[in-house]
Amino acid sequence: MPWSEAVTPVRMRRVAVIVPQAALRAALVRIAEEGCVELDRAEEAAPGAATVRLQRLRGRGATVGPECARTALLAAAAPDLDLLEREEEVALLAGEAQLEERAEGAVRQGEVAALAGWCPAAEVPRVAGRLAATGGALLPLPSPRGTDPPTLLRPGRAASFTPLVTTYGTPAYADVDPSWPAGLTYVAMFGIMFGDVGHGALLVLGAVALRLGWPRRLAGLGRLWPFLAGAGVASMVAGAAYGEFFGPTGLLPVLWLSPLESPARLLAAAVVFGAGLLALAHAAGAVNRVREGGWGSALYAASGCAGLMFYPGLALAGTGVVLHRQAPAVAGAALAVTGLALVASGLFRATAGGGAGLAETAVRLFDVVVRTGTNTLSFARLAAFGLTHAALADLVWRGTTGLAGRGAAGVAGAAVLFVVGTTVSFGLEALVAGVQALRLEFYELFSRLFDREGRPFRPWHVPRRSLPIPLRR
Repeated sequence: MPWSEAVTPVRMRRVAVIVPQAALRAALVRIAEEGCVELDRAEEAAPGAATVRLQRLRGRGATVGPECARTALLAAAAPDLDLLEREEEVALLAGEAQLEERAEGAVRQGEVAALAGWCPAAEVPRVAGRLAATGGALLPLPSPRGTDPPTLLRPGRAASFTPLVTTYGTPAYADVDPSWPAGLTYVAMFGIMFGDVGHGALLVLGAVALRLGWPRRLAGLGRLWPFLAGAGVASMVAGAAYGEFFGPTGLLPVLWLSPLESPARLLAAAVVFGAGLLALAHAAGAVNRVREGGWGSALYAASGCAGLMFYPGLALAGTGVVLHRQAPAVAGAALAVTGLALVASGLFRATAGGGAGLAETAVRLFDVVVRTGTNTLSFARLAAFGLTHAALADLVWRGTTGLAGRGAAGVAGAAVLFVVGTTVSFGLEALVAGVQALRLEFYELFSRLFDREGRPFRPWHVPRRSLPIPLRR
């Protein structure tokens, strides 16, 4: 897959379903079985016959609730609704209720019925082939003006990272799909805060267990195993750099720095790393603003091109000052001032003008500058929690070695202390590192990517029941 496609949502097509009215139900059953078409629904549709029967069953105490939508089934041929009600076939009634709701949104003209909806462009030929067997057709349509297609983030290797994005919001259809960059960023930040080869190896073993479907009660989380494995590998890499293996056991050499011995270097590295991530987030945000509203609006947006000039310019100017280099300091300052002037212009254009508009612009511009600094310094928490993790592991290891030299009882106590201490520090620090990495992802990075939210793609999917419909008992 080309790189440009890997970082964009799945391309959608507006489609029309054209079928003979007599074959409408058969066509809808096939569409529901395929599960890749989102059909437009009538805004105010009267309850259908199946819905009325479901309501009656609920009134009689039958288990009818939101879970019916997840367990709904469809019969190949139109069933006897009265029989389904008597037999309390809730799943089939729920499927018929959904089918009636979609059929209500059809436009009928003579002997032909038509429905409109959205479908992934790659799936259009396959769905068209299924509908052809009913005498119908699936026709591509131009996208309606003023309406964005629904967003479907790409499945595949990055699918385990998708919940990280959708928990925050749904990207607009025109935006970059940040799933795999966000996932890689998250596991990298987690690893910096949870750097230990032994602890990371435990996470990798947990990912292997999830991949194999163990424990069974967590089988629903199996698709997240690459996420857990990535966090484990990142922790192992950082732990190798720190020389940590279940703490400072001395089993590994320090390849880069020891967090407890060089906290200042770790702090500086964390802030520089965060500044690089923010620069990339600004770049992705600028791409999104151009795709959403064109160059005119993107040029003045704080999360667009103006912000892209301001933040790297500020970073370049700061680097030049620290290194005592005049050329990069002056160039960075000029770029930052230009970007800030564009942001101010955009903010003022959004006001009513006059003195009140100037005051509002000044306040909001001050907020932009302050947030830029605080967001950068916020990445210092990577070093802070990395130090905390190392300190807890060091405490457990010191206690273990102290007890181990006191005879057989001391060795037994040391073993217990090591297991219990490692378990407690592992669970506590994994939770803290996970939460803090999520906080940095959402507040510092995603806030620059998202300007407006998209609408998630919700295809209609109801499986077809393969067994015969039961007769009266």
